[in-house]
Amino acid sequence: MGQPNLDEDEALDLSEVPADLASETDHHITVKAEEAGQRTDRVLAARLAPLSRTRIQRLVAEGRVENGDRVVGDAAERVNPGDVLCLRIPAPEPATPEPEAIPLAIAYEDDQVIVIDKPAGLVVHPAPGNWSGTLVNALLHQCRGSLSGIGGVRRPGIVHRLDKDTSGLLVAAKTDVAHRALSAQFADHGRAGDLERAYLAFVWGAPEQKGTIDAPIDRHPASRVKMAVRPGGRQAVTRWRRIETFADATGAPVAALVECQLETGRTHQIRVHMAHIGHPLLGDEIYGPGFRTKLARLAAPAAAALSGLGRQALHATRLGFAHPTRGEVLSFESPLPPDLAALRQALAAS
Repeated sequence: MGQPNLDEDEALDLSEVPADLASETDHHITVKAEEAGQRTDRVLAARLAPLSRTRIQRLVAEGRVENGDRVVGDAAERVNPGDVLCLRIPAPEPATPEPEAIPLAIAYEDDQVIVIDKPAGLVVHPAPGNWSGTLVNALLHQCRGSLSGIGGVRRPGIVHRLDKDTSGLLVAAKTDVAHRALSAQFADHGRAGDLERAYLAFVWGAPEQKGTIDAPIDRHPASRVKMAVRPGGRQAVTRWRRIETFADATGAPVAALVECQLETGRTHQIRVHMAHIGHPLLGDEIYGPGFRTKLARLAAPAAAALSGLGRQALHATRLGFAHPTRGEVLSFESPLPPDLAALRQALAAS
């Protein structure tokens, strides 16, 4: 799945590298006694935490890491106490997105907002590895320069985001006024009653008929591609209700379709929360790999549908918000896309 994407309406503005590490500059690290014998890339990754070891290994390969007066030729090279490592961070690639004629499913559009029914596989905004072919590129073409500039060059109009592999409804702002008003609603997490965010998720097992998960979420302590429920993390609240249960050949429940409603918007919130209570999403390679053995309990058509899915089974099915200038509450619904509808049919027929 690669780097963690922002999903479930997360409104943070994260970059791969903070501003102090994002320009062409040298960063000097003096090796401590307790770091003796460690790999060069491991020491640098620990001391410059925003940078991944993979990124540092690429910089080593590019000749951008020195130990004293010599270039480090191998990221696995061991260090000694007192060694002075110099890491040169290159300037970021120019990333001014260009308009692209990418087809969009538009649920609603006026002079202030545009609501998109995003397909799975579409990245929301340009980022390393995805400088083009994003929703932003498509919006720049569709809206002809009328997007809000508050999100910056790479994220014009973007108020909230969905994972690349999460399908469903997303609203973007076409004016700064709309952007501020929508951002305030998302920051308030819908406490005023106007904002609604509902998702359909296929999960392993059969959770209770309904419930609420109130568990803080933070970065996983050992994995850069994962989030985790952790004390001291940001508050995260998800409410769910079970819609349908699917049985295996013996009649025992093996999976379920649930509707999740967000009271907060954290990175990977639904995926983390449902895994936390023992019901990870079908197709989720990050939070549900331990459930692969359950695939054998599915009938052949259901197993084939899941194996061919290629993504987590999550869809943003309902979105409601107060119009930023008129005040009226707008509500939109999106049915399951064909791949998830086929999965549902196959599971039900098992």
